[in-house]
Amino acid sequence: MQEKLRRKIIAVCEQKIAQKGANVGLSFYAFFANRNDDPALLMEAATWWIQTHQLDHFEKAEKIKQLVETI
Repeated sequence: MQEKLRRKIIAVCEQKIAQKGANVGLSFYAFFANRNDDPALLMEAATWWIQTHQLDHFEKAEKIKQLVETI
């Protein structure tokens, strides 16, 4: 995983947890703007989320943050 994506995922997870609490769920789309300005990075996130870890569409932000921090 690119460091750029790793930092972005951690930052978004921390922001969502701070705003909505530890049980907040999110999908990999939460790491991108509504318009897709970086399709390669979106595909990397989707591959990591769906193929590598076989995660559900929505997962707890805490879980995602922990997975990414162990990379």
